Amino acid sequence: MIVAGWRPARVVGVTEQTASSRSILLDVSDWPGNDPGQHVDVRLTAEDGYQAVRSYSLASWGDSTVVELGVDEIPTGEVSPYLVRDVMVGDELEVKGPLGRFFVWRPDQEGPVQLIAGGSGIVPLVAMVRAAEAAGVGSSMRLLYSVRSAADAMFGDELRNDAEGDGAAGSERAAVDVRWAYTRSAPPGWNGRAGRLDADAVAAAVWPADRRPLVFVCGPTGFVEHVSRILVELGHDPERVRTERFGGS
Repeated sequence: MIVAGWRPARVVGVTEQTASSRSILLDVSDWPGNDPGQHVDVRLTAEDGYQAVRSYSLASWGDSTVVELGVDEIPTGEVSPYLVRDVMVGDELEVKGPLGRFFVWRPDQEGPVQLIAGGSGIVPLVAMVRAAEAAGVGSSMRLLYSVRSAADAMFGDELRNDAEGDGAAGSERAAVDVRWAYTRSAPPGWNGRAGRLDADAVAAAVWPADRRPLVFVCGPTGFVEHVSRILVELGHDPERVRTERFGGS
C-alpha cells in the first residue's frame, strides 16, 4: 500500500562509482516514470521508528520501474554513509517522487543544450545525456564536467566513452560532446591545465552565448554560483541558465 506518496523500493543493484560514491538501482512499486533531471526523496526507518529523509538525483529517466540513484557519501551524514557503504541487493527502502519540474530537460525543448557539472552534480545531467543520445539528438548537447581528479568522476567510464567518439560518423548513436576540467590533478597525457574553472576555460568548453543554449548547472553551491556568474559575464541570458545546488551557502 502506498501512503502519502511514499513507495516501497527494493535494491536490485549497486555499483561503485568512486571511492566515496555509488549508483543504486531500485525497483520501485508503481513508479510513474520520470523526466531527465528529476529527483526523489529517500526515507530510511530504524528499528526504533526513527526516520531520516534525504533527496537524491536520478541518473535514470523514462518509464521503467527500475530507477538509478547517484549517492556521494557525506561522512557526517545520517543517510549517505549507509547508502554508499552498507546497503545491499535485496534491502528495502522508501522513495517519494519523481520530484522537481524546473531542472528538467526533454528532447522537444528548443535550441542547443549546455550541461555543466561539479562533482556529484553530474547525476541528473547523466540522465539528460542518456535521454539525448537515446533520442538521437546528442549532437545538440555539450557537457562540461569539473572534478578534482579522474578518479573522482562519477559515471566516468560511460562519459569517457562518449568523449572518445561513440558518436563517430556512420554510427546510429549521436553522442554528447563531453569535456573535462580537473581542479587538483589531471590524468597522464592531459594537455590542458589543472585548476579551478575560470572564464577562459568555460568559454572554451561551452556553446557560445549567441547560440542561446539552454544551460543546466549542478553541483555544490559555491561551484554553481561561480559558474553561473561566469556564464552571465560571457553574455548568456540568465533566464536560460537553470541551476541546482547542494551544500551550505
